[in-house]
Amino acid sequence: MVTSSAPSQETPTKRGVLFRVLDAMDGPHSGRILRLRLQSGEAPKVRSLVGAEMEAVSASGQRRRLRVLGFALFGGKPSDDRLARTGRVDVHVEELGDGDPVGLRWEVRPL
Repeated sequence: MVTSSAPSQETPTKRGVLFRVLDAMDGPHSGRILRLRLQSGEAPKVRSLVGAEMEAVSASGQRRRLRVLGFALFGGKPSDDRLARTGRVDVHVEELGDGDPVGLRWEVRPL
């Protein structure tokens, strides 16, 4: 199940935030589901991620822009406390532009 809401007016995240992709799969109707783990920086507010644009970079240097559409709920309901405690969040994203789909071990940073 995927949830979404209107884009937040909050700033997406703080500088220095870096996520790594733990799992990636095609979304049920469109987009991709990415399971992200916070690698560095302070955990952002979950609400600030909705509508945020991010850049994903593969180990070989390929880059993709992403827009967060919402959250996948199969991993549990996302919350600020849960993200701060576990460092993990499942997001439903739209990949912008052309290129290979975002996959395992890609690094994701907010723009």
